[in-house]
Amino acid sequence: MDLCLVCLSPPPLPLYECRGCFSSCRNFISVHLSPIETHKVYRQKLEEVTSLQTACSSSIHRQKKTLRDLKHGLQRCKPRASPEEFALIQEISSQIKERQNAFFDMEAYLPKRNGLYLNLVLGNVNVTLLSNQAKFAYKDEYEKFKLYLTIILLLGAVACRFFLHYRVTDEVFNFLLVWYYCTLTIRESILISNGSRIKGWWVSHHYVSTFLSGVMLTWPDGLMYQMFRSQFLAFSIFQSCVQFLQYYYQRGCLYRLRALGERNHLDLTVEGFQSWMWRGLTFLLPFLFFGHFWQLYNAITLFRLSRHKECKEWQVFVLAFTFLLLFLGNFLTTLKVVHTKLQKNKDKVKKL
Repeated sequence: MDLCLVCLSPPPLPLYECRGCFSSCRNFISVHLSPIETHKVYRQKLEEVTSLQTACSSSIHRQKKTLRDLKHGLQRCKPRASPEEFALIQEISSQIKERQNAFFDMEAYLPKRNGLYLNLVLGNVNVTLLSNQAKFAYKDEYEKFKLYLTIILLLGAVACRFFLHYRVTDEVFNFLLVWYYCTLTIRESILISNGSRIKGWWVSHHYVSTFLSGVMLTWPDGLMYQMFRSQFLAFSIFQSCVQFLQYYYQRGCLYRLRALGERNHLDLTVEGFQSWMWRGLTFLLPFLFFGHFWQLYNAITLFRLSRHKECKEWQVFVLAFTFLLLFLGNFLTTLKVVHTKLQKNKDKVKKL
């Protein structure tokens, strides 16, 4: 057995080749010291950055508290202020607001505690991206994700509505909706931590949509489900088409406004209507309002089904209430934006 191993072992290297090998090893070891030194410098700089982040965060926190106290004091002075003092209060309040906005932009580059939702999903992990390049790359990836999934959901809804009349394919489609909206809420929370100004109903909207899709996924097959199935899939087709239009035109509008310096580079496309869309995107309003009233129609249909004598599923009433909530949130928010913009335009005309 030992003889066989000797026979199979490679022949020894000639002496001149061994010397060449030793020389290569020495050269590699000497060169390898360079990245080690660079890594040491990197670790030192990283510790310095961490210390600066802590100091900056503490300073901003103290100044924000001071600004809140000043703002509260100014509010208390307003009722007794003379016209000159009132004008001064307005000027100081404007400066306080500018400083608060500056602190908001600064905090986008500093580590911060995650909100409740991100803590539940990811734990206490720092999700702050430190460079503008990383922030923009993540935002672009988010936008592409929305576009690709919107197209996939459109094709899935068309397939389920006209070709695949099976409960299994419906469940796959509903599961895709749940996963899509869950992923959107996580990514949006990360973008908000990094300075995106998406807020209000358009954040809550995706949480409600996640819940609605989850209830649809648990709805068992039966008479009630089949009576609502075609209407829901037709609504999903229309919604995906409108979302695609919104993405396409909002992206171009945001690009133009960023070039003019009127929008932040981390502003996102949304599934509704905001004030910055007034110039160039008002043609989308009829489609949006039609979609909102379709949500109301879905709610009315489900409320009627919940009163059907053969209705035994709890999902019917819950879905009816959820669609009604979506309608109220979407419709009232869009209406508020339109009303505010029209009011501002009237005020401008009066000043002229």
